[in-house]
Amino acid sequence: MFENIIEQGAVLQLKDDILYRRLAPSMLFYGPSESGKGSSALELARVLSCGGDAEWKCGCPACEKHRYLQHADLLMLGSRSFSAEIAACCSAFLRNPAMEGTKKLFIRSLRKLQIRFSPVLMEDDPKLGKLSSTLQSLEEGLSDLWLANTAEADKTSLEKQCAVLIKTVQTLIEDGLGSTIPIDHVRKAAYWCRLAPSGKRKTLIIENAENMRDEARNSLLKLLEEPPGAVSIILTSQRREALMPTILSRLRPYRFLKRSEKGEKEVIRRVFQDVVKEESLTEGRPLLSAYLDSFLPAGKEKLYPLAAWFIVSLARASAALAKKNGTEASQIVTVLGQRYAPIANEAGFERSVDATVIVKTILEKSSNFENDSISRFFEICLDMVCAVSRTAENPQFIAYRDIFRKRINETETAVNILNISSALALEGLFYNLKKDMDQPCRDIYG
Repeated sequence: MFENIIEQGAVLQLKDDILYRRLAPSMLFYGPSESGKGSSALELARVLSCGGDAEWKCGCPACEKHRYLQHADLLMLGSRSFSAEIAACCSAFLRNPAMEGTKKLFIRSLRKLQIRFSPVLMEDDPKLGKLSSTLQSLEEGLSDLWLANTAEADKTSLEKQCAVLIKTVQTLIEDGLGSTIPIDHVRKAAYWCRLAPSGKRKTLIIENAENMRDEARNSLLKLLEEPPGAVSIILTSQRREALMPTILSRLRPYRFLKRSEKGEKEVIRRVFQDVVKEESLTEGRPLLSAYLDSFLPAGKEKLYPLAAWFIVSLARASAALAKKNGTEASQIVTVLGQRYAPIANEAGFERSVDATVIVKTILEKSSNFENDSISRFFEICLDMVCAVSRTAENPQFIAYRDIFRKRINETETAVNILNISSALALEGLFYNLKKDMDQPCRDIYG
């Protein structure tokens, strides 16, 4: 079990808890993006349903259904970055159509999205009428792919077939998914949890669980307070502290760490059957995230240039404030501006130091983070600052990195827990960081 999870100590703890029968009914998998939290949750669901020895290649009916995410005892909620993963899996499949593993990988990536539109969740949903034909097209496309002898199929025909699937997927993402988890989905999932499993055990997975409104959190809390006996509930989050303390207290935490560069290369090699071309990846991003984003239609994740512009605008505003105060700008202001200005300029963003204008533009360009989590935006901003602190020789850069992390954590808490609007939260982040960067580290730390 968990043979498919590369370089994560958390799965060793999970294996021990399973073997010694001390697995908690409700769990939290937390850690940075692309650290294997979702894959581990799906693998745990398979292991708990297995009718054999729980090894990855087990051929029991339950394991076969779980490998293709078609088991009736699995339900998933929450949005994630589907487009990049599906595009990368599609590319892996088209490079190796005769390989069963790449075909399975592509189908699984599509099923991860499809399961968010399960009849369990979509019953009486007003979106269903609009999405029904798209969902039907996806199901038919998946069935055709499943049955096709792709080892002998014409390459051009396969590419056309995949292009239709990708187009269908994009329609579902744009029209059917929001950035937050609806309360109706939580309520329906809670009802589903209380029904008897079709096999040994049910598993409910809620990804990016911090993206809930208060009413949805309260509904989830009721489920966690009295979890049904034959259900395992797994929440995933990038930040443990982004969840309500009352919810946290009912979850057993498993911490997932950022993989080493060697580990990320191994994921790319084993999972995507590819070798990373480092010169083609964007500087300052984790290797696996940059690899996945390189398959997006624009070649880069749209939030990346927005984050670069935010960082550059912040550096310019801090420099202007320093000049107004008759002091010199901190060295990190200069370095951040030099590093990321070309990316912002290439994207066509105009120079500005006005927080209101900057925030308004970010919200417009991101469609108010409707299809991309604001947490993803913060993550990219922090990655940029961390990249500078890693390469610079100035030890104060590490202190400024910690300040960025602290301010971003405060802002995420304001948005995800206190329900502060994205506009107010981003403006507050901009003003706070501008002041922080204008004063020496010793003043900030007191």
